[in-house]
Amino acid sequence: MMIYTPVHADPEGSPIFGVIIPDGYREWTMIAPSHEEGSFNELRGIVGNDISVKAYREGTLPFPDGAILVKLAWKRVPSPEFSGAFVPGHATTVQIMVKDSKKYASTGGWGFGRFIEGEPVDKVQHETCFGCHQANVKEHDLVFTRFAP
Repeated sequence: MMIYTPVHADPEGSPIFGVIIPDGYREWTMIAPSHEEGSFNELRGIVGNDISVKAYREGTLPFPDGAILVKLAWKRVPSPEFSGAFVPGHATTVQIMVKDSKKYASTGGWGFGRFIEGEPVDKVQHETCFGCHQANVKEHDLVFTRFAP
């Protein structure tokens, strides 16, 4: 399994938004797992910093500035030890949402970053982030993930 670098080396970060991979994100609180069927066929885990976890627990919408959500994704592969079970395969992406209502006012207060092997994907892929979130989860402050009980 690939391990991502804790912080992106390019100080400018992702195209358009300038989002970087935050230090220590792998130690953050699990918000929820998710599974993507179809062409992605991935296992995903969404973690959040303390600000986002507090907002989830208190049901705060919109999320406060400083909230950061990180989605880690791996290909879903059959477990070699247990028939019918699946385990994470190779890492595919790290995706990040950063709430800053002033800096990202034109995109609902959120900045987006998508990284493969620690490097940001191209500008075209980042241009689709806001549109998808706006079209599908506008009423939940552009956030797909719900807190797992």
